[in-house]
Amino acid sequence: MFLGTHSPRLDEKGRIILPAKFREELSSGLVLTKGQENCIYVFSAREFEKVLTQMQDAPLSNMAARDYIRIFLSGASDEVPDKQGRVTIPATLRSYAGLEKELVVIGAGSRAEIWDSQAWHVYLAAKETAFAATDELAIPGIS
Repeated sequence: MFLGTHSPRLDEKGRIILPAKFREELSSGLVLTKGQENCIYVFSAREFEKVLTQMQDAPLSNMAARDYIRIFLSGASDEVPDKQGRVTIPATLRSYAGLEKELVVIGAGSRAEIWDSQAWHVYLAAKETAFAATDELAIPGIS
């Protein structure tokens, strides 16, 4: 499970050092792909297989599902961290997420997310007030 907020930096080669808390889960491989709100989703290889299985259940006749799957998978990159826990973020994903030097990596349960630091702070400022006011009817299954 991925939890917390971390602030790594992007180096000149387009790499980040994974948060220490995430390294064991991601050490045998991970998948980076486009996420919503222009962040990068980070899945362990095992979790990505689960997500892919769920996607394969979508009917081929559903255009929205086809579009989503195309974007999600065409942007995906499988990576293996080096011994220092560094992973390269491909240029296309860095561009999609608007990544500069300062990053924020958040835990989002079954995945981590990589955000440009400024974009994360803008997002967080816009969403925290609504989060504080959320009631049990807004999110099904959470009480």
